[in-house]
Amino acid sequence: MTLFGYSLEQIFLVVLIFSGLATILVMFFGDAVEGIGEGLPIFNPSVILSFITLMSAAGFILEKLAWFSSVWNIIAACIIGAILSTFFYLFVLVPLRSADVSLAYTEESLGGQLGKVIVPIPVDGFGEVVIETTSGMISKRATGYDNEAIDYDETVLVVDVKDGTLFVRTYEKKFV
Repeated sequence: MTLFGYSLEQIFLVVLIFSGLATILVMFFGDAVEGIGEGLPIFNPSVILSFITLMSAAGFILEKLAWFSSVWNIIAACIIGAILSTFFYLFVLVPLRSADVSLAYTEESLGGQLGKVIVPIPVDGFGEVVIETTSGMISKRATGYDNEAIDYDETVLVVDVKDGTLFVRTYEKKFV
């Protein structure tokens, strides 16, 4: 079958190449068009490009193998593209969107953490505590929760955080 003077196989191949290039561009400049797909997920550029790419790839393969007539190949390519892009959306894009991987931390998230005293904490004074997290080591100003002195290299429990200061107590591991 020919369309606009070109074989359907050539059209599928050209669409595949251009949609592949557009996918690369969206990969690099996707933040500029990120908000387009917020309302309806079907208008997400990644979903649209995946559908066009997968549909044209399936159409090219079906035309190359010539199992069916060209009309049936187009219909089958559209169905294959829709199914695979739906799987791409459900099993790749949705989990990536819901994954919250951040190296940032909040002061509230430090409560309940264990740390080591690296600068001794005097009575009614400040020292320094280091807390090991998944994003690295956090060093913060600290004071005793009950204004007690805490020695160097003691393990402490962060009880509260106010204005960037950790209020800590000596952590005693109890064996039962």
